[in-house]
Parts: sequence; C-alpha cells; structure tokens
Amino acid sequence: MKRQIELLAPAKDLECGIAAITHGADAVYIGANRFGARAAAGNSIEDIEKLCRFAHTYSAKVYVTVNTILYDDEIEDTRRLLSDFEKIGVDAVLVQDMAVLQSVECMPHSFSLHASTQTDNRSVEKVKWLQSVGFRRVVLARELSAEEIAEIHRAVPDMELEAFVHGALCVSYSGQCYASQHCFGRSANRGACAQFCRLKFQLEDADGNKIDRPRYLLSLKDMCRIDNIEQLIDSGVTSFKIEGRLKDAAYVKNVVSAYSRRLDDIIRKSGGRLARASLGAVEYFFTPNLHKTFNRGFTDYFINGRSADISSPDTPKAIGEYVGKVKEIIGSRIIVAGTSSFANGDGLCYINGDRELEGFRVNRAENNFLIPAKMPSALKAGMSLYRNNDMQFERELSRETASRKIPITLMLSETDEGFSLKAKINGTADAVEIMATATLSAEKQDAKTPQQENIVRQLTKLGDTPFKCMEVYFEPSDFKRFIPSSLLSSLRRDVSALLTEAIVNNMKQERMSMQTEKERPYISPPASDIPYLYNISNRVARDFYKKCGAKNIGEAFELKAKMNNPLVMQCRHCLRYNLGYCVKHGGKRPTWHEPLVLTLPDGRRFPLEFDCKNCQMNVYAE
Repeated sequence: MKRQIELLAPAKDLECGIAAITHGADAVYIGANRFGARAAAGNSIEDIEKLCRFAHTYSAKVYVTVNTILYDDEIEDTRRLLSDFEKIGVDAVLVQDMAVLQSVECMPHSFSLHASTQTDNRSVEKVKWLQSVGFRRVVLARELSAEEIAEIHRAVPDMELEAFVHGALCVSYSGQCYASQHCFGRSANRGACAQFCRLKFQLEDADGNKIDRPRYLLSLKDMCRIDNIEQLIDSGVTSFKIEGRLKDAAYVKNVVSAYSRRLDDIIRKSGGRLARASLGAVEYFFTPNLHKTFNRGFTDYFINGRSADISSPDTPKAIGEYVGKVKEIIGSRIIVAGTSSFANGDGLCYINGDRELEGFRVNRAENNFLIPAKMPSALKAGMSLYRNNDMQFERELSRETASRKIPITLMLSETDEGFSLKAKINGTADAVEIMATATLSAEKQDAKTPQQENIVRQLTKLGDTPFKCMEVYFEPSDFKRFIPSSLLSSLRRDVSALLTEAIVNNMKQERMSMQTEKERPYISPPASDIPYLYNISNRVARDFYKKCGAKNIGEAFELKAKMNNPLVMQCRHCLRYNLGYCVKHGGKRPTWHEPLVLTLPDGRRFPLEFDCKNCQMNVYAE
C-alpha cells in the first residue's frame, strides 16, 4: 500500500472549510461553538455537518477541535457535543483535556482521537504514553527539529505524527503558556489568549541596566516549511498542518494551493511510494504566492536545529512581501525603484528610523509612481518598502480560483433487461477499488448510424458533480445500440449519485474498522508528580491521572490562587542566543548580571531563566 500524505488546513467557518477542500486539502480542522483553542472561531453543529458532507465526497476528513481544558460544570455539555459529532460523521476530535478522552471511552463512537499540540508533545516518552491511553495521532510541538521528529517516529512507528508547516508561531511550547491568564485573566488553555508574546518589552539586567531599546522581543516570524516537506516526510510525518483558524477564505485558498501543489510534485517524483490521502485533482486558475497573504516574515524555525533570525522584534504585525526601495519623493508622489507593479488601494509599509513599522494606503498607482492617501512623514529615499495588502491579488482570490474533480472511468454494457453503467475511480491510494453501477431497463434498438461518439458526449456531461470522466469503455467494444439521450442522462445521474455514496460508505467503514483495534494497557505518564503544567482542571481528568499511576496531582494554573513567581512560559526561542551571548553555541560571554528581566511599560516584570542543559528559556512572573 502507498504511504498516504495529508495536507491539513484550517477552517474558520464553513466557507473556509469548503475553500480548503476545493483547493487541495486532504483534511480540515474546525472549531465547534465551545471548547476550542480559538474561542473566536466557533461553528454550529449544522455547519460542521455540511462541511462533513462536502469533504467526505472527496474522501477528505473533518477534525473538530475540543482542545481547551474543561471545568467540572462543563463535562456534561462536552459529552453531548461529542455525541453530536458521532451523529454527523466527524472523523476525529483534537483533545487537550483527558476528561474528553474519558468521556469518549464511555460512549459509542467511530471518530479517532488526536492529541492536540496543547498536550505539549515534544518527547518520545510523552508520545508513547499518549498512544497507550488511546490516541491515534499526536500533533507535535512546533519547536521540534526534523531529527527529533524522526527519533519519535523510530520509537513509536505506528503512531500518526502531525506537524505544523505554516502560519503563526507561539513563542512558548503550546499548553505551557500562562502569561495571558496571569496578566489579563484570559487563558490560552481556554481559547482566549491575549497574545502576551506580541507586546513590547524592555530587557534589563539584574542591576537595572537597559539592554537595547524596548522591542517586541518575544514576537516570532511566521513558520514556512514549504521547502522542508520532503525532509518531514522522511522523518515520519503523516499530516502537514497549516495554522490559521482565524484567517479568511482568501488566506486559506492561497496557502493551501501553494502547499498542495508542492505535495503533488513530491508525490509525482516518489515513484509510486506516496499518495494523497483524499481523492481528486485540482485545476488552479491563479498562481499561489505565500508572500502575498498575511505574514510577519518567514522562518523554518528549528527544523534543522537552532538558527538565528527567527524573531520579528521590530513589529508583531504583518510586513508582507518586499516590493522595492524608495527612489525619490517628489511632492505628493513616491517613486519606487524595482520591478513590482502596484494597484490603487495597495497597503504598503516600511521600518522607520526608530525601527517601528509604519504603513500607508496607495490612493493612486501609476506604474512605479505612487500617490498615497496621506504622505507618511517618516518615509525617506532609500528605505525598503513592503506590501502587506495586494489589491490585485485579493481581487483575483475573490473570483473562482480552483476546481477539484475526481477522475473516473465509465463502462457502458448491455444487460438482459437493458443497460448498465459502471463508474470506477482512477488511482485510489489504497487497495480498495471504489466503484458503482447503475442499471436501466429499456428496450434495445439497433443503431442505424454510429452512436458511440454521442454516447460518450452524453455520459461525460458530469457538470457540477465532483467527477471528471477520463475515458468511456463499451462492452462489447463494437457497441451498436441506440439509447435516447434522456436515458443516458438518467444513467449518468444515477451512477454519479451511487459513486458518491460509495465514497462516503468507504470512509464510514474505515472509521469503524479503526475502533476494532486491540486495546493497549495504560502506562504511567512521563512524570509521576503532576504539577499545574499538566493543566488538570476537573475531577474526571484528576481521576484519570490517578488511574495511570500519577501522584501529587496539581491543579491547573487557571484554578490556583495568586502564585509567587510562577513559571508562565517555556520557550526554545532564547534571547541570550539572539543577542549573540550563547556560550554553548560559540557566542560571547555575557557582560551583564543575571537574571535578565523583561519589563512591560506598566512596570510588570518577568525574570528569565536560561536552562542551557535543555536549551530552553523560561519566563517567570514576579
């Protein structure tokens, strides 16, 4: 069997989910109206059901996020929600709280469980434990290198591994950030992150000396691993995840298309070793360009180990694509040196002399002469310009940009009572052939003139169905019967409906077969003492950890009274390294006295601890 590769896309809503599937996604993840780690991206059960129906037509999957921690009074509502997921045919549920796992075990279900990245999946031991308690897939920590992923795959080869490949980056390991809760009473583990890491900080040493000017020191660039896909496949990754459940359909179209085309290229070169996890080929009516949609600049993060230039300290906002330098400013006109073309309404930006991002709107564009709505006062000749809103590209994305069709072959045959039309899907990834046959009772008439050309024309008018006929065969090959066009149309409609039903039923059988696997014995979690970092916020989760052999089980940070100097972030991003003072990696010896402290403008202070043994920076709150 070919190894199936899945492109997993975000869906803020039904429109974005359909756009993702149409543009090449093999699966989408979407939030329900409660208990998702993006509280602002909730959807009704009715809309999720519609998305399931659309996705399953292409053998694509729908995963729903229930990846927040739960309180005791929310357990019953969660169980009802899970029951609804079973009824509408959801393929998997992403989980952080082990109360969800326990609830699923107590109900009939055909969906799989995926351990959200919020469960902090960065070690072999953690992944082994998650597999032992019933998870089919883990969403790995974004910080892992290709070699660390490969190590996990070697140790747990039958666990599906999902890795982020594109989108915004949290500076803290997911599930281990409590800064938003501590500062603003908005829990990242409850889907209400206030983006503490995008704030401006002053870095000081233990003596109060200021190190550099105030900057966005915890703000990272966006991840882009489109050039690392083969490397991740070789490391054992099954699913390639695009971040962005708060992004619009235009963003989804562009990013999904870029990654889908790259995956198709890799699969073509694999010599039959790899296959896409869903059905259908996409025809694109535009050229994707990742630089033209929201981004803070790109990094491949730690995929090849620690590297410089992963942060965006000058701004937490989108900077977009480089479009040239300011050649000259004459009156109300800006003359740009470069080959980029511009359109009225473009959004441009630049880094001013104080290293702050400023932007302006183009009122009128005449080749490389730009007339802004208001002349930016800090813009000077020689400065680099970036475009973070491309009006021409946005207009292109607002039109029809792709068509996805499943290639099939048709065979028309005579039967004792009349005729049959068999449809078969071409090139399925697994050993199961998906096909359907429609029959028609009709009087047989010999054709007075050749009919095959007209029959082919009628049978291949598949219109708004998900199918595209690549070839029509006849049995016998010298088919000489006359069939009225109305009857051919009826056969075509019937076989299309039956084939769609066969695809959906094949997916149902696949989901059901996954539930017959042998149960694994629970093993103890990686730590026997469970601190607040395990995010246990209800009695069901607490009882679960006891059953697994854990001791000294702590309460979630969100349930605690005010703590003294709590650890609020664990980061692989390291300011000492970024400033060139990491002795472990050949940097200069620090001249300051530690601990270093990040200070907000309102005076709140966050001491830093550099855990060099684990190559990690810990952020505490005073």
